[in-house]
Amino acid sequence: MRILRASRRRFMKTSAQVSAAAWLTAASHRRVLGANERVRTGLIGIGLIGKRHLLDFMAQPDVDIAAICETYDPRLEEGVSTSGGKAERFKDFRKMLDRKDIDAVVVSTPDHWHALMSIMACAAGKDVYVEKPLTLFVKEGRWMIKAARHYKRIVQVGTQQRSGSPFQKGLDLIRSGHIGDLRSVRMQSFRNILPGFASAAAEGRLSEEDWKMWLGPAPYVPFDKKRCIYHFRWFWDYSGGQTTNLLAHEIDIVQWVTQQLPQSVAAMGGRYSLTGIGETPDVFEAIFQYKQFLATWSSREIAGRATARFGTEYVGTAGTLVVGRSGLEVFPDKVIPADDQVPQFTRPRARQDGPPVFRTKAVKLESIEQVKDQFQPHVRNFVDCVKSRKQPVSDVESGHHTATACHLANIAMKTGRTIRYDWDREEILGDAVAAKLLVRPYRSPWDRELKAVLPTHS
Repeated sequence: MRILRASRRRFMKTSAQVSAAAWLTAASHRRVLGANERVRTGLIGIGLIGKRHLLDFMAQPDVDIAAICETYDPRLEEGVSTSGGKAERFKDFRKMLDRKDIDAVVVSTPDHWHALMSIMACAAGKDVYVEKPLTLFVKEGRWMIKAARHYKRIVQVGTQQRSGSPFQKGLDLIRSGHIGDLRSVRMQSFRNILPGFASAAAEGRLSEEDWKMWLGPAPYVPFDKKRCIYHFRWFWDYSGGQTTNLLAHEIDIVQWVTQQLPQSVAAMGGRYSLTGIGETPDVFEAIFQYKQFLATWSSREIAGRATARFGTEYVGTAGTLVVGRSGLEVFPDKVIPADDQVPQFTRPRARQDGPPVFRTKAVKLESIEQVKDQFQPHVRNFVDCVKSRKQPVSDVESGHHTATACHLANIAMKTGRTIRYDWDREEILGDAVAAKLLVRPYRSPWDRELKAVLPTHS
C-alpha cells in the first residue's frame, strides 16, 4: 500500500537508489574476493586513535591508503603526509564514499558520527572498520546491523582486546572452568586528570563550515574549542563519557567470554570536580546483573589508585583471573580441609601439615614475548574478512550488545532507577521515561541522509 501511494517520481528515485546500491555491492565483491588483491582504504578522522589506525593499516602488506577525510586542516595534512603523500584529501566524507575504487573505510570520529557514517559507507558498498563505542544511543545499533546485512558488508568494531593474546588466553581458561564457576567480575578505571585539565583543548579554530560538519547529526551550538579533541567525551551530545569509552572495552570481553547479556543494570555517578567543561560523570559506579554472576564498573577521573590491579578481575569458585593489556595472571584459592570449615573464633585454629592444596593452578602471562599487540592483529582480522567475507572477531552485532550495556548504565544513572532490559525485543521494561532515552533525533539534513540509506526491511 505504501508503494502504491508513492508518487511515480519518488518510486523511480527509490528504484534508482536500490539499483545503484546493488551495483556497488556487487562491484565491491568483485574487487575484494580475490585473495591476492589489495584493499584500498579510506580513513575518516585522524585524531588520537585515527593516527594509530593509519599506521596499523599502512603496516598491512596488502592495504593501500587511498584517501583521508578530516575537518581539521593540520590533522588532515599530517595524515596525508604520514601516508606517503598519495592519499586524496577530503573534508566531506560523502565525497570520499563516492569513490568506487575504495573497498573499505575506517571511522575514527567522535562517537556521534559512528553509526551514520558506517551506515552510509555500507550503502556505498564499502566494508567498515568503526571505532568503539559503536553507537551514541541504543537504537543506532539495530540500524547498523540492518544496514550491514542488507548491503552485505563486513563491519569490524574497534574492541581490539578480542585480538589480544591475554584476553584470548583468558577466554580459554574461564570457559574451560579453570577458575571454577564465574560468580563476580570487577571492572575499573582510575586516574587523575585534574593537573593540566583546564589547558587541554583543541589545537585551533574550525571554520563555520568545518564546525557544522564536525557536529553532523548532533544539535547545533556555536563553535567551542572545549568541545573538541578529547573533550568531546564529556558531552552527552557526542558521547556517553568514559562509560561508553573505557567500559566498552572491558564489558565487551565479559560478554564475549561468557556469552551472556545483563538482565538489569543499576548505576550512580556525578560530575563533582571537572566542572565548567562537560556534563558526563567524573565518578561513576554501576552494577550489572547477569544470569549467573554480577559485574561491577568503577570509574574515577579525579583520583587514581596506585594499588589497583592491572586489569579486570574474574572471580570464580576456584580462584581469580586478572587480565589486562599487559598480561594475565591467575590467583588460585586454597582448598579448605573438611575439618577446617568451622569459623576459627569458635575453636583452636586447625593446621594442616604440608603445602597448601589448590583446586586450580597459578598462571602468569605478562612477558613481552607472550603478550601480542592487539591493534595490528585486529586490523589484520578485518582485512582478511574483507577478502574472505567471513564475519570478523568483533562483528557489528557484538558491538551493538557491548554499546547497549554501556548505554543502559548511563540511562540507569540519569533516571536514578534500576533498568530491566528485554534483549529480544530491545526494550526497557516497565519504565516509559527511560525507554525514551533509547533513541535521539538527528539534526537536519542528516536525518534525511539516514532515511535515504537505512533499509526498512531486512
